[in-house]
Amino acid sequence: QVQLVESGGGLVQAGGSLRLSCAASGRSFSNYYMGWFRQAPGKEREFVAVITWSTGRTNYAASVKGRFTISRDNFKNTMYLQMNSLNAEDTAVYYCAAAPPYGVTWPPRRLHEYGSWGQGTQVTVSS
Repeated sequence: QVQLVESGGGLVQAGGSLRLSCAASGRSFSNYYMGWFRQAPGKEREFVAVITWSTGRTNYAASVKGRFTISRDNFKNTMYLQMNSLNAEDTAVYYCAAAPPYGVTWPPRRLHEYGSWGQGTQVTVSS
C-alpha cells in the first residue's frame, strides 16, 4: 500500500496560481502511475492529470491542458501539480492517487484503476 498526503491547497483569485504537493511513502512505487483527481461540490470525482513515476510520461484532461503541469521529484518522493490561470471552475477538492502498473492501460483515467488515495486538499478560486 502506498500512503499519500496532499498539501498546498488554499484560496486564490481567478487568474492566479497554486502548486499542490503529494508526498508518497510506503511500498515501492517506482513503476506506478501517480495521478491527480478533483471533485467539485455536487459533482463526481474527475481525472485531472497522471504521470508515470519512472519515466515522467504525462497525460492531462482537456479542461486543464496548457494550464496545469504535473511533475515528480524522485528524490523527495513527491508529486506536484502546478496550476496556472485558475478560474472558478477549478474550485474543488484535489486528490492524489497511485495506480500499480499491472492491469492498467495508459493513460489510467478511471477511479477504479487507482488503489491508494490521499485525503484531499481544498482549492477555492474566487472570481
